[in-house]
Amino acid sequence: MPRKRPGPTTKGSGKPAGLHATAVRHWIATAPGTYIWLTVLFVTTVVLHRMSPAFEEEFLRDRSTNLHELSQNPLRVLITSALWIDGGRWLPYAVLFTVFHATAEHWLGTLRWLAVATAAHIVATLVSEGVLAWAIRQDHAPQSAANTLDVGVSYALAGVIAVLTYRVPRPWPYVYVFAVLVFYGIPLVADGRTFTDVGHFTAVLTGLACYPLTRTRTRRKTQKTKHPAAQ
Repeated sequence: MPRKRPGPTTKGSGKPAGLHATAVRHWIATAPGTYIWLTVLFVTTVVLHRMSPAFEEEFLRDRSTNLHELSQNPLRVLITSALWIDGGRWLPYAVLFTVFHATAEHWLGTLRWLAVATAAHIVATLVSEGVLAWAIRQDHAPQSAANTLDVGVSYALAGVIAVLTYRVPRPWPYVYVFAVLVFYGIPLVADGRTFTDVGHFTAVLTGLACYPLTRTRTRRKTQKTKHPAAQ
């Protein structure tokens, strides 16, 4: 009588899925700043979807880093403008945050990653709004532009994307930074450019200028490698 072949057992059948789930949890847990920020953006996006279009525009304008609000409440709007997404599409940012912000936070640590993102957000905002103020004074832009809606996280994202140049292994950093400069530089020289195009390119330059922060991180890793802890 032929023996029965052993069928598949349930024990261990969920191991691959369990490993993937563990890896995802670890990725999120080790980039707390990225995913706390992303969670806040999810909540605020849900809130925006419950507003009427007219009220939403006025609501965001009060939290915008436009010239009027910067002259009245600079610190408040620099913070609140980074907590809302203009347009209400959260999922693309979830992907971008996971690919770029989380990668940078894992590499640099939360404090250094936050320093890069904050610097890019603030410097790009001030430079772009300064350019807009100059354009208004020179009659290249209407006076109403001082109340332009300007919220979002794209400046911080551009800065972090740029700083990751120093994470890419050689010789690919040159290809990577060239692609980043072209991506953000083309809108700057094209017809119809806006002050936000200036802001994005400024954010990229700010991220590249954060090289000393990446050197500190690299030096500490090298020291740990040369002097491993005693077993």
